[in-house]
Amino acid sequence: MSTATSPAPAGRTHPAGPPARAETTATDRRRGRPHPGRRIAAYVALLLLTLLFISPLLYMLVTSFKTTAEAGSATPQWIPDAPTLDAYREILGNPATPVLRWFLNSLLAATLQSLLIVATAALAAYALARLDFPGKKVVTLLILATLFVPPVTLLIPNYLIVGQLGWLDSLAAIVVPGAAGAFGVFFLRQFFISLPMELEEAAALDGANRFQVFWQVILPLSRPALVTLAMLSFLTNWNDFLWPVFTLFSPENQTLSAGLSTLQNANAVRYDLLMAGAMIASVPVLLLFIASQRYVVEGVSRAGVKG
Repeated sequence: MSTATSPAPAGRTHPAGPPARAETTATDRRRGRPHPGRRIAAYVALLLLTLLFISPLLYMLVTSFKTTAEAGSATPQWIPDAPTLDAYREILGNPATPVLRWFLNSLLAATLQSLLIVATAALAAYALARLDFPGKKVVTLLILATLFVPPVTLLIPNYLIVGQLGWLDSLAAIVVPGAAGAFGVFFLRQFFISLPMELEEAAALDGANRFQVFWQVILPLSRPALVTLAMLSFLTNWNDFLWPVFTLFSPENQTLSAGLSTLQNANAVRYDLLMAGAMIASVPVLLLFIASQRYVVEGVSRAGVKG
C-alpha cells in the first residue's frame, strides 16, 4: 500500500543557511541575549577593569622581588632587572622581626574570633527571627543601635575591662572583646527570615525540639550566610591594627598588621621589605576569598530578601 506525498504549496520555499542564522539571531534578541559583538566588548571591558583593580597587587608582588635600589628608585619599573628573594630571606630570617610568629598569631586570633562570632550571632539571630518573647522589638532595635556607635569610642572601656581580667599582652585580648557584634546578628537574622517556615514545621511534626530544628535544619540551610559572616569576621580581625597595638606589648605576641608597622618604622626606605611583608599578609586573604567566593555571593544576595 503506497502513500502519496502531497506537494508543497506554491510559492513556499525552504531556504537554508544565512536566513536560518538570521532567524536564530532574531530569536536571541527576543530572548534578551546580547549580540556577539557586544558580548566581546563587555568581556574586554571587564578584563581591563580587572587589570586596573589588581595592578596595585601585581606591582606590590613585583616590588617584593626587586633589589633595594630598584625598589627605592624614583622611576617606576614593572619588571625588575635582577629578580631576587633577598627581601623574603631578610624578613623571614631576622630574629628581631619574627614574621612567621606574627603570621601564626594573626591566623589563630582571626580564626578563633570568627568562630565565636558565628556561634554567638547564629544563636541570637535565630531567637530574634523565629522566637516570640516580650520586648523582642526593643531588643532588636537596641542591638541595631549599637551599629551606629563608633568603635574607637569603645577603645578605653574595652582596654580597662581586658586589663582587669588580666588578658593584656595575650591572645584573649584580641579574640574575646570582638566575639559578639550587632552586624553578625542582623545579617544572620535577615537570612533566617528568608528561610521557609514549612521546613521547621515539618521537623517539629517529626518530633524535633527547638534546638534540633536550629542545629539540623536551619544551620545546614544557612551555610552561605555563615561562611560569609565567618569570612568578614576573619578579615576584620586580620586587618585590625589599632587594638593589637594597644593591648599587645611583647614582640613575639604581636599580630602581623601591628608587627609590620614596626618593620616600616625601622626600615622606612626598604620598600622591598615592606612589599614582601605585605605579600605575606595578603596570601591568606586571597586564598580565603577564592575558597568562599561562591558562598559569599549567595549569602549576601539572600540575606536581604525579607526584612
